Amino acid sequence: MTDFAAPPAAGVDGESESAGERGPRGLRWLWRYGRGLHHAGVVGSVLFFVMSLMPSLLPRTWLVQGLASGISVAFGYGIGTLIAWTARHVVPWRPNEQVCALTRRVVWVLALIVVPLALWFGSAWQNDIRRAVHYPTESRYLYLGVLLIAALVAMALLGISRGIRHLYRVVARWLRRWIPPLATRIVGVVLVTALVWGVLTGVVGNGLRAVVDELSSAADHGTHASSVQPTSALRSGSPASGVSWNSLGLEGRAFVSGGPTAAEITQLTGRPAVTPIRVYAGRESASSLSGEASLVLAELKRTHAFDRAVVAIATSTGTGWIDPWEADPLEYMFGGNTAIASIQYSYYPSWISFLIDRPRAEEAGRVLFDTVYKYWATLPPAHRARLVVFGESLGSFGGSSAFKNVDDLLARTDGALFAGPPNTTTMWRDLTQSRHTGSLERLPVVGDGRTVRFVANAEQLREGGSLAHPHVVFLQHGSDPIVWWAPSLLWSEPDWLTEPRAPDVIAQTHWYPIVTFWQTTCDMIAAAAPPPGYGHNYGAEIVTAWQAILHPPAWTDSDTKALAAHGI
Repeated sequence: MTDFAAPPAAGVDGESESAGERGPRGLRWLWRYGRGLHHAGVVGSVLFFVMSLMPSLLPRTWLVQGLASGISVAFGYGIGTLIAWTARHVVPWRPNEQVCALTRRVVWVLALIVVPLALWFGSAWQNDIRRAVHYPTESRYLYLGVLLIAALVAMALLGISRGIRHLYRVVARWLRRWIPPLATRIVGVVLVTALVWGVLTGVVGNGLRAVVDELSSAADHGTHASSVQPTSALRSGSPASGVSWNSLGLEGRAFVSGGPTAAEITQLTGRPAVTPIRVYAGRESASSLSGEASLVLAELKRTHAFDRAVVAIATSTGTGWIDPWEADPLEYMFGGNTAIASIQYSYYPSWISFLIDRPRAEEAGRVLFDTVYKYWATLPPAHRARLVVFGESLGSFGGSSAFKNVDDLLARTDGALFAGPPNTTTMWRDLTQSRHTGSLERLPVVGDGRTVRFVANAEQLREGGSLAHPHVVFLQHGSDPIVWWAPSLLWSEPDWLTEPRAPDVIAQTHWYPIVTFWQTTCDMIAAAAPPPGYGHNYGAEIVTAWQAILHPPAWTDSDTKALAAHGI
């Protein structure tokens, strides 16, 4: 972003400059600012701006697109000026003032042509993506806001980079008093880089983390309006529970107070039902994850959960949230004759937990499952509950981490459902990489093709009209950036873009080095915004997945349709 070789603001073309200077004050400032930009940097900025508008997996609002484009523009400007600076020190030829003036004019004329065209095509691509994921289209003229936001963000970042450059010059002048010029440059760069890095990771980084900690902790102490302390002894947080209501956290309280009642289950299915068991331990329920897991096991024993038909171990997302679409269907399918258990390992939003708390997600999944499994395995096989595991997003990452590999998962559970697993999920990556030759990366076939199934929708779990009976299901949409985001997108084209693509990924989406990584990163911001069936929103598809894994007695396809229509 630094103007390594920026020409002076004063132009050689005096007539053009004076024409710009005669306008209103705001335009005069903009004229001078534009003339102070290096033309190589402008070329880089325009190129990166165009690339930032390329189509990706999900639609973005003009505000999010403006932020993404602004960062791209600033980065492109830095790349352009760096190339110019390098060329200036390698190539002996220097253009005269007339050539510089002409070049500047050509660059700005091209920018005035290319930028509006890019915005027009970009808005069209965004609406194409919206139609592909059944999302309402927007007026293309709203995309003018992208240009404004992008310009403001890029100018702010460029201002910061110029401030750093000025700091370097001050340090260099000070160092010249004692050391030679070459050493001055090297030491100056090292000192300024260390200072900036220290500020970002120290003062700024610690400050931001403190703010996030404070906000997340405060939110975790809140309670949703719909969350009411349960009175049933079959719920953690009730008067009969060994886990206090206040210690459960925001999402823990929502989980134990939510779900269908026995009456609601009967109303939907027409069959008698019992009250489902839900047990949970929050971060404040114990001083460690193993302590939380022990509390959950004690709660399962207290509620006689192992006498139920199914015991499900859920790994939550960062805040402790458990998707009702994964939990509630189990209770409907088995007439409430179920027990679902989970613990909270963080109070950060999932995307923050993914960045800084992933080891705790893995530990939580492993500790909770091992604690429950150790006791469950001692029970008579003919009389113990079916043991299943599930998780969504970061919950898939943590839940699958409880097992060494898929064989371990098959040996120690009666079923598993993982929806929207992050690309860094070890088991998911191992299975995907070992898929049968010719099978798609987005829908890999592994093993016998039946025991472990990768599906993008409910219909893919049916074979000739009959419901499959897999042991493990990975549910993943072609348009889910959580599944497909990976650092390798920086330098390597993924198979899911070279192979026949998913129907919810438009044909205009292509891989570009660096660009696709950045685009997919931005897509993750609104991954759950599309309607069910697209992006990171799985909804009623989970009902069929559970039906396929467990084949509940007396549960029919009509029941699945009724539950999907009823909603959760």
